[in-house]
Amino acid sequence: MMKRNSIGRRELLQVGAVGAASAVLGTRLAGGAAEARKRRPNVLFIFTDQQSQRAMSCAGNKWLKTRHMDSIAANGVSFENSYCTSPVCSPSRSSLLTGRMPHETGVNVNNKPIKSGIPNMGEVFRAAGYETAYTGKWHLPTSYPWGVNAEIPGFDYLVPKLANPSGWGAVADGPVTDRAVEFLKRRHDKPFLLAVSLHNPHDICGWIRTNPGQHPDLDKFPPLPANHAIDPNEPEFIRLCRQRKRYGTEIKRTVNWTDDHWRIYLNAYYRFNEDVDKQVGRILAALREQGLEEDTLIVFTSDHGEGMGGHKWVVKLMLYEEPVTVPIIVSWKGVTPGGVVDKTHLVSGVDVLPTICDYAGVRGPQMTGKSLRKVIEKSELQGSEFVVSELAPYLEDLNRCGRMLRTARYKYVIFSEGEIPEMLFDMKDDPGETKNLAYDSGMAMTKVVEQHRELLGKWIERTGDYFKMPV
Repeated sequence: MMKRNSIGRRELLQVGAVGAASAVLGTRLAGGAAEARKRRPNVLFIFTDQQSQRAMSCAGNKWLKTRHMDSIAANGVSFENSYCTSPVCSPSRSSLLTGRMPHETGVNVNNKPIKSGIPNMGEVFRAAGYETAYTGKWHLPTSYPWGVNAEIPGFDYLVPKLANPSGWGAVADGPVTDRAVEFLKRRHDKPFLLAVSLHNPHDICGWIRTNPGQHPDLDKFPPLPANHAIDPNEPEFIRLCRQRKRYGTEIKRTVNWTDDHWRIYLNAYYRFNEDVDKQVGRILAALREQGLEEDTLIVFTSDHGEGMGGHKWVVKLMLYEEPVTVPIIVSWKGVTPGGVVDKTHLVSGVDVLPTICDYAGVRGPQMTGKSLRKVIEKSELQGSEFVVSELAPYLEDLNRCGRMLRTARYKYVIFSEGEIPEMLFDMKDDPGETKNLAYDSGMAMTKVVEQHRELLGKWIERTGDYFKMPV
């Protein structure tokens, strides 16, 4: 068993690279939890690619079994109203790693680097005295750093042993997990931050390009979602996105799908989630075997979701719930509450780094997100009034874009152009987003729309967002 990392209550954490002050670890929780709070925790940050919030069995989905992800939730708090900052890989990843929105990081679309001067998670924690390592998909800008380019600022990049830098989870996730397990089995003389970026269930993209076919076991497959139909009054912006010739063209391949095809697709997507869950299990087993479970904060999430057939949508690049919601689970055995499903607070991928910094006692750089620790420890406290997600689905014109603002009850979406540019959904009465209330003539809904426009407008001004409101 490895020696656990510990410090005295008043040890200072030097954060020279980001010019931040030290932070003293508190002892707010009673008993053993209070003792745990005196230590600088290791941090294990695991994130998948293209996993919707509901694509876990601990989220109540009976069509798949993700027992290892469930085990993280069993020792922590999982958030039900959890959103990515952008429903596409690179922009969302930039937010997870910096605590800033895509328009702030300069990563509006895929294959862009984080803007110079904005430190990432590894740089922040390395400056605070942590050993920092990363393995798996990066995508800022390169998907898998390779050869002479196998470097990531702030991290020791653990290159997976692949014949080539494959973009497929079926090929990459095993070797990525191997490197994570090897790292955990090392001797660590100081606390570590290990980021593990697994690729699946992203393989559903390739599956859509080559499938679907027929299958003899349809009676065992998931049913169509209740919101499967396309709204005949869907915004023109979305209708045009269904016809894009590049960047997320999988949606075009579904035009002639039958109901059976959609069910086969859902089944395939759930199997990819189960595949990546097995790799999560291997990482957690290594953590336990090294006696590090009670010394390690685990944060589990995904970069963005998947269409899952809602509104006949597949993959990402849209602001409907399925592509824009992700799991966010914060777990530290014996310290965080265990087995809690938070159905109240609104959280975002931009909150991940502030939360990790808070639990580790590291004062981070300027961040737009907020630490979730206070609402984890005291669920009755008020959290964020709203969260925002950004959409830039056209590589050739970033001004053709959209924004989502989710409040406690409503979800407001606005696009930069096209007929019917706004959507408003009552997420309490219509969680499937089947009735657009933005053009309801009643005074009550008119006022709600105006309130959400105003909130978004103030957010745009405060954060320096380039989005131009068309109304």
